[in-house]
Formats: sequence, structure tokens, C-alpha cells
Amino acid sequence: MAAGMSVLTVRDLEVRRGARSVVRGVSLDVARGEIVAVMGASGAGKTSVLRALAGLDPIAAGSVAVDGLQLSAGPLPRGEALRELHRRVGMVFQFHHLFEHLTALHNVWLALVHVQRQPQREAERKARELLDHLGVGARADAVPRELSGGEAQRVAIARALAVGPPLLLMDEPTASLDPARRGELATTLRQLASEGRTLVIATHDEEFAGACAHRVLIMDEGRVAR
Repeated sequence: MAAGMSVLTVRDLEVRRGARSVVRGVSLDVARGEIVAVMGASGAGKTSVLRALAGLDPIAAGSVAVDGLQLSAGPLPRGEALRELHRRVGMVFQFHHLFEHLTALHNVWLALVHVQRQPQREAERKARELLDHLGVGARADAVPRELSGGEAQRVAIARALAVGPPLLLMDEPTASLDPARRGELATTLRQLASEGRTLVIATHDEEFAGACAHRVLIMDEGRVAR
């Protein structure tokens, strides 16, 4: 793959928990519009890779480049470096982490107003467009407890996409979905990829990975096995 095509470049990534390496020697390139599923048993290091890419866990060794932004070993990014990372990387967590006291719409426009300093009216318009695009526009005024698992997942995706990141990370996105909703999510993610979004998904769900991913990486004991 030509370097210019890569939205994400990872070289010899190592992540530690205390003295123990939970990820080591991981290298990969992911192109614009590509979906890569990272699979493996619980504890294989899938989520740790995603957390390092999102700036949530420090890089112990190696390097990461996201759409031209370089991350190196050392402390977690802060200040402007963290803001630049958040412009490039969106993350959807396994349990969504929506703000329970805010509506779906408010969850989506919040960062646009308070981080990107966009006018609230413009932010709300963009948030409604995203919710509509993801098929949950009718649930804009619902709070998270009123949403189904599939609806909450789509709101979380809209929130992650609101600031326009080229890279979207997803951790076990099918954990709370029934088979029909898993199929719908796979279709949604393929649509996002066709629009130029790059996705890296940690999952244990082989059927889902087969339905949406262009490529599958298998992790074992912190390394890419194949």
C-alpha cells in the first residue's frame, strides 16, 4: 500500500499495563475507505490497540500516524496535540457512554459547540443531519434510557462522526445487538466506508466481521498473529 493512501500507519506499537506488555510489535497500514476488523480472544489486546490510537492509553514504544498527525512513545497527548488527535479520531465505546441526562441530539452537537466553538444552531443542524443519515432522526429528542441498543449505537456513531474525523474506532460494536441489528450496523459501516471514512473495529463477532470488514487481523497475546 502506498504511504500516501494510508489514513492510519502503526509501527511496532507497544502498550503496557504496569510492567506487562499487553500489546507489542503491532504494525499496520489502513487506507482511506477501508474497514479493518481486529479479532482475537478476550485479553488478546484488541481494545488496548484502539485505546492507544485514540490517545486514551500511552504508547510505550513504536509510533502511530493518523492522517498526518504523529504520535510517539511517551505521555498521553495533551493540549493542542490532543485536540488535533480528536479532530482525526472518533471512538465508539462498547457501552456507548452517552450522557444519560441529554437527548440524542444534544449528545451529538455537544462537542461541536464546546470543543469546536460552532454556533449552536449550526451544530444542531449538523447533528440532525447525522442522526437522519444514520436512521435515527426520529429519536433526536429521546434520552439514552429511551433508546434501544441499536438506536443508542447509532447515536454514539453520530456523536463520534460529528467533528468529521477521518478515522473511526469501534470497540465490540455488536455486543448489545441482536442478529438483525448486527446486519443493519454492518450495512451502515460499509456505507460510511464508501463515503471515505476509515474504520478499525475490535470485535469477537466473526459473522459481523465477515459482513463488513475488507480485512481481518487476528491478535493473540498482544501480537498480530495473522
